[in-house]
Amino acid sequence: MHIAVILETAEEGGFIARVPALPGCVTEGDTRDEALAMAQDAIRGYLVSMKKHGEAWPPHLPDPIAFVEIDEAAL
Repeated sequence: MHIAVILETAEEGGFIARVPALPGCVTEGDTRDEALAMAQDAIRGYLVSMKKHGEAWPPHLPDPIAFVEIDEAAL
């Protein structure tokens, strides 16, 4: 299963990892790799909890990436 993780630079340093498909699933790490590892662990725990509580398994995961077109001539 592939789940999108959005990484943001934290003001205090390090990275914040957000999982848009899983509301409230947010973690952080000092490095990009650490934030991604923490996100993987958080996602695993989130999905195990969903399964344990009889919630939809697997959850409906919308396509996390969409593209919009910008007319450069209008800029």
